[in-house]
Amino acid sequence: MKRVFFALCAALLAIAMWVVYDNFADGLDTNVAVMSEPASADRVAQGAYLARAGNCVSCHTAPGQASYAGGRAFATPFGTVYASNLTSDADTGLGTWNAQHFWRALHHGRSKDGRLLAPVFPYNHTSLITRADSDALFAFFQSLAPVARATPAHELRWPFGTQAAFAVWRSLYFKPATFHADAQQSPEWNRGAYLVQGLGHCAACHSARDALGASGALDDLSGGVMPGVNWYAPSLLSVLETDLAHTPQNEVVRLLKTGQSSHAWVNGPMGEVVQNSTQYLRDDDLRAMATYLQSRAQQALSAQPESTAVSPSRKASVRSVDNGAAVYKDHCAQCHGDQGQGQADAYPALAGNRSVQIGNITNLVQILTYGGFSPATQTQPQPYGMPPFVLTLSDRDMADVLTHIRQQWGNQAPTVTEFDVNRVRVLQRH
Repeated sequence: MKRVFFALCAALLAIAMWVVYDNFADGLDTNVAVMSEPASADRVAQGAYLARAGNCVSCHTAPGQASYAGGRAFATPFGTVYASNLTSDADTGLGTWNAQHFWRALHHGRSKDGRLLAPVFPYNHTSLITRADSDALFAFFQSLAPVARATPAHELRWPFGTQAAFAVWRSLYFKPATFHADAQQSPEWNRGAYLVQGLGHCAACHSARDALGASGALDDLSGGVMPGVNWYAPSLLSVLETDLAHTPQNEVVRLLKTGQSSHAWVNGPMGEVVQNSTQYLRDDDLRAMATYLQSRAQQALSAQPESTAVSPSRKASVRSVDNGAAVYKDHCAQCHGDQGQGQADAYPALAGNRSVQIGNITNLVQILTYGGFSPATQTQPQPYGMPPFVLTLSDRDMADVLTHIRQQWGNQAPTVTEFDVNRVRVLQRH
C-alpha cells in the first residue's frame, strides 16, 4: 500500500512539475529593452490599423469610458473577468512595459510580471501574430494618452481564478504557435487565414466551447453559443446557416464593410465587430478574409454535402397561426413588408433570410426581446433600428410570430414553441 501511495505522490509531483515547466519556461528575457526609442509615425499608424483588425477597442473599453482604458466586464460561467488598460499610463496601463513584455502577453499569454493571463483574453489566437505586428501594436498603444484607470480584480469562483487553475487549463488547451503560410494556397488566401485565425480571432466566437470554456481549433468556424452574452455565432462553414460557399465574394466583403448584404444583416456582437473593426479594413484585406472563409466553406461542403431538406416540424395550431399573422401585421409589417420583402438599406428582408430560418433561435429571441440597431458605418452613419418588444409581446406571441415569419414567403423552418422562447429568455436573464 505504501508503494502505491508513494508512486501516486511521485506521479502527481511529476505532473505538477511538468505543468509549471510547460507554463513558465518560455525562455523570454523581458529585461531586454526592445524599441526603447520613439516609434515612427508609420509604425504607430500600422499598429492602429492592426488594433482595428483585432477589434481591441471593443473588449478593452468599458461603456462610457475612455477608449482602450479597460474595465469592461466579461461574464463567464466561472465568474467575471475584466479587460486590462492598454493606454500608456505608468501605474494602471502599459506605461512601464517594453515590447518584450507585450510580445510575451500576445505570444505566451503572460503579463509583465510573469502572471498567467485569464484565457478570456484569446492568446491562443494572438499567439499567431508576428513579432513585427506585435511591435507595431505596442507602438500604437504606447502612443495613446495615459488614462489612470485601474483594472478591477477578476471575480472568478475558486479555484478558477487561481494561477494553478490557469496553468492546468493552459497545459490542456494552449501552446504558443506561429502562423505558417500554406505553400499550396495563394498569398491572398494566406493573408486571410492570418487575419481570421490570428488578429480577428473569429473562432473565439464562431465555435462551441466545452465544459472548461475552451473553444475549438484556431480554424474551427462551425458555430456556437457565445457564453455570457447568449448570442449564437452561426457556422461560417454551413450552407444552411451562412452559405459562404455560394455567396459572391463581393457580397461577403460588403457584409464585412457595411454590415449588410443582399440576404444578410449583422446584429448583436457581430454588429460591434463591423462597427469597430471590419468597416475600417482595407478592401484587399477584406477580400483576403472572404477568400479564406469561402475556401473553408467550399471545402466543408465538398467533404460532407449538407441536405437542405427541412426536418419534420410540430404543426402549429390554428390559434398560433392566426395569432402569429396578427402580431406580424401589428408590429412587423410596417417595416419588413407584408410579404417580408423589407426595405432596401433600412430594414432587412425576412423572406429568404437564412438568419430567420436558422435552427438555433437564440438570436431571433434576443432581437425580438431587446431590439437593436445595425452597426453605424461610414456608408450608413445613422442606421435604422428595431424597438424592443420585451414589454409588448409574451413568450407565446414571440413563438407565434417567429413561426409565422419562418414559414411564410417560401421560408421553410421548424415551428417555434412558447417553451423554446422561454428557454432562451431564461438564459438571457442569467
